[in-house]
Amino acid sequence: MTELLTAAQMRAIETAAIDSGEVTGLELMERAGAGVVETVFEEWPELGEGVHRAVVLCGPGNNGGDGFVVARLLKERGWEVEVFLYGDPAKLPPDAKTNYERWGEMGAVDAFPEETCGDFPSRFSLHQEPELVVDALFGTGLTRHLSVGTSKALSDLSSVFPSAFTRWIAVDMPSGLCSDSGRLLMSGEESSHTNRYSLTVTFHTEKVGHRISDGPAVCGYVSQVDIGLKRDRLVIATVNGSRAGRPRTVHLIGGPGQRVSKSIGHKYTHGHALILSGGTGRTSAARLAARGALRIGAGLVTLGVPGSAQQEVACQITALMLRRVDDGAGLAEVLQDGRLNALCLGPGLGVDRARELVPQALRAPDRDSGAHAGGGPGSSPGRAVVLDADALTAYQDDPATLFSMLHESCVLTPHAGEFRRLFPDIAAKLDAPATKGPAYSKVDATREAAARAGCVVLFKGPDTVIAAPDGQCNVNAAVYDRAAPWLATAGSGDVLAGFITGLLARGFAPMQAAETAAWLHVECARRFGPGLIAEDLPEELPKVFRDLDL
Repeated sequence: MTELLTAAQMRAIETAAIDSGEVTGLELMERAGAGVVETVFEEWPELGEGVHRAVVLCGPGNNGGDGFVVARLLKERGWEVEVFLYGDPAKLPPDAKTNYERWGEMGAVDAFPEETCGDFPSRFSLHQEPELVVDALFGTGLTRHLSVGTSKALSDLSSVFPSAFTRWIAVDMPSGLCSDSGRLLMSGEESSHTNRYSLTVTFHTEKVGHRISDGPAVCGYVSQVDIGLKRDRLVIATVNGSRAGRPRTVHLIGGPGQRVSKSIGHKYTHGHALILSGGTGRTSAARLAARGALRIGAGLVTLGVPGSAQQEVACQITALMLRRVDDGAGLAEVLQDGRLNALCLGPGLGVDRARELVPQALRAPDRDSGAHAGGGPGSSPGRAVVLDADALTAYQDDPATLFSMLHESCVLTPHAGEFRRLFPDIAAKLDAPATKGPAYSKVDATREAAARAGCVVLFKGPDTVIAAPDGQCNVNAAVYDRAAPWLATAGSGDVLAGFITGLLARGFAPMQAAETAAWLHVECARRFGPGLIAEDLPEELPKVFRDLDL
């Protein structure tokens, strides 16, 4: 998995490299600017020949220094270049000031309008519209919202040079976007500039904000440039950027965390999953989950169905098994079978049925008597349990009761609405306007929720975030080249719950089961493509396994 860094972690790595003497700040700036130019020409080879035009917007920090390098290198290739500087050149950091002076030997620097911008578009001397607008204003260092004037200036500029005709390039991070949260920093009076960029060029590794929240919609395509820094895990670990003492390093899930193929054993070797269903007319979601659990490799999968729906379900299944589960007592009886090692409750279950079955499902087995001991904090872990949909909504008025029953072998899989019902105070912080950085992020929210629940939380969305109670946190981002918009279809979340349950039955740890299932879920959708419906996802899984050479 690839690390997604915060701004503080990236600064620490750069500082450590400079302090060690392995590189200077000027060298890093030159590599960064050259990386932007090279990436532009790789992306659009036609810009490498002939005379072209660029507008470069430079900020008051080292990101602005990168911009001056970009301007100089384009000018050396025969481009017409106009440069605008935000702020006082006398206050530029030393390395940025050096590159400001180098550019000054080649061309002029105009003032970027900080407060008023009515005449901004008329101040350009370019004879034709530019092929590039390079945003090197703030990068990852922005910790406050853009002023209304700055935001308006960028909006005016994007209306004069729209991205449909002019390629907008962000150096490290589009201005106004928080690098730690992917949220647009807003003034409260006006939203930050939200022009979609053609390309964002970042250095060393991607930042968290490139992959979550508004980041993917604003950044366009993200290209990562190596500027010769080491992946210094010790430096990252020492950065004091945690909330509540939890580690801040986040990883991007890049594939199955462990092998999902089968090698030896029989069906019970690979676990027995129980999926609880709702009543008549409400069984389809559970059947989708059960099919997903079976396809991902659980040895056996049983649907627990009330008597009223037995005939309906029996007519629809073949490889799946069927047990009657009318109420909590019925579930307790079924769970006397110790081979049932993973449960899924929620898809189509109904909130009344969920309130009756969830407590029984969360009771930990008593190893001595075969009876069930109580759950709650400090109790021995029970069977692996996935709670989704109605199993979460059933506790919206009393989430503390649910949290008291959960244990470390549980996985919660809320979408945004369900998350808001279970964690209203956390959701309120996430929903509040982001006025300064680092802004409260979906990563922060999921970590806080996992710590409160005492189990793994998978917060769904194109930017799915998965966190464990100890602060471990990873992102499964279905964005950029992994975008899978076809997953926005009824039942896809039920299949995901089934995937997780099947992996738990096979013995995967909760965090690994959630990560692996989320990644495979997206791969199934990408492989199938447009026209996907939820029933297609389990059937696409064997093809994904073949593609992975499993």
